[in-house]
Amino acid sequence: MTDFTDDAPQPAPAARRKWRPAMLWLFAGFAVFAYTFDQLTKLWVTSTMTEGERIPVLPPLLHWYYIRNSGAAFSIGENVTWIFTIVMAVVSVAILFQLRRLGSAWWALSLGLLLGGALGNLTDRLFREPSFAMGHVVDFIQLPNFAIFNIADSAVVSGVVIICLLTLRGIGMDGTRQTSAPKPSGGERPANDAKPAGGSTGEPAGE
Repeated sequence: MTDFTDDAPQPAPAARRKWRPAMLWLFAGFAVFAYTFDQLTKLWVTSTMTEGERIPVLPPLLHWYYIRNSGAAFSIGENVTWIFTIVMAVVSVAILFQLRRLGSAWWALSLGLLLGGALGNLTDRLFREPSFAMGHVVDFIQLPNFAIFNIADSAVVSGVVIICLLTLRGIGMDGTRQTSAPKPSGGERPANDAKPAGGSTGEPAGE
């Protein structure tokens, strides 16, 4: 498995400030890629397929199945479309506010995927039928015994998974890694716990 960090010393704060523009460009690149890929695939589906049409791609593992989803990712909460519109807008703004701390390529990847996916589905909510902010999201990827989803859903889930892994490994958004203080080995005793040479406390050493 690819490690998220290496053993090199952590760069100084000045070096981190120099890295920040590169991290921002990396973040923007992943966000634009996820958003564009999502919108182009949805454009292809809506222009070449009719709603409800199902096309085998790699049967029985993969089919294109064009549906319009009023709920969240993977068809969750289909009766509260407006709530998910607000949630995606808030998530997008929150991600942008966190960029001032960005100093890790892996965090740039995860946040870029998360923002691109959120904006992809938010675009559907705002501008697709039946009405503004109540639009239905285009879903078309069908796997066996699984919900139908799209590229934006995949980007969001991938971003969240990477964030969970980074958090578990203690890697902060600024690229630093949290480490716990080293513990003494099992056979060693702290210096302040050592007993006097004579045995128990208060007893003089033997003559």
